[in-house]
Amino acid sequence: QVQLIESGGGLVQAGDSLRLSCENPKRNMNLRILSQFIVGWFRQAPGNEREFVASLNWDGSAEYADSVKGRFTVSRATTLTTVYLQMDDLKPEDTAVYYCAQRQRPKTYFESWGPGTQVTVSS
Repeated sequence: QVQLIESGGGLVQAGDSLRLSCENPKRNMNLRILSQFIVGWFRQAPGNEREFVASLNWDGSAEYADSVKGRFTVSRATTLTTVYLQMDDLKPEDTAVYYCAQRQRPKTYFESWGPGTQVTVSS
């Protein structure tokens, strides 16, 4: 099973921006297969359970957690196999390990979890 790869994390100050990338290493997937997947972003802070952040459907529609609405934007690169999470106006409470995963219709769960990328926001 493919494992997605996250990148772009780092240490920033409150109010700064970061862009995370989620890459599917299977670069030669055809459009019919790609269109079956929803890509999701999740995060887990120390001592907390993993929580949903955002997801992107093939048609470009997206969903966001209330805590990030208006600050985070999820999008797909022109290569189609990379999904971005643009994070603006970061807050210390955004500090967490960020993961991406994918859900293939008609499955109801996410899989292909990446190893995660650390985002730390200092006040």
